Amino acid sequence: MMARASSSSSRPSRAPMASAAGRSIWPWLGVALILFIADQFTKTLILGYYLLGDSTTVTSFFNIVRAHNTGAAFSFLAGASGWQRWFFTAIGVAAATFICWMLRSHAGQKLFSFAMACILGGAIGNVVDRLMHGYVVDFLDFHWAGQHFPAFNVADSAITIGAVCLVLDELWRVRRGR
Repeated sequence: MMARASSSSSRPSRAPMASAAGRSIWPWLGVALILFIADQFTKTLILGYYLLGDSTTVTSFFNIVRAHNTGAAFSFLAGASGWQRWFFTAIGVAAATFICWMLRSHAGQKLFSFAMACILGGAIGNVVDRLMHGYVVDFLDFHWAGQHFPAFNVADSAITIGAVCLVLDELWRVRRGR
């Protein structure tokens, strides 16, 4: 019987969690982690110092408030019977899984990966709120001439920044292709 030679030394080693291009996703996961920590820290402060509905005027157009959102963006489905908590949690978990896969595949594309990391950090922040509280803690309240924009949080801001960066990345990609 012949001994089988080990082929592990002849294969190029690939670091775990590295993209096909050889770039690591760890820096992008670090960005997502920083955003997640900032989100959870600010929400913890709001929960600790404000009661539901409390508000502090900061400027003529901005308040800090404590609001609970059982729905999604702009309180979509907030009035549903409770099933939306698990629905939006499942969507967040699925999105986080998909984003990690995308980061692994495209870690060398800086703007795209930054956008994905922002969305990942925000999505996980809001999923944790839904799991812990049954709602998302919102506290940033901008208003003008008596009209209030729906309250939001750091996670929502990160998701929005990520979405804008995705659009810019696509526009620049299309422009480079011409």
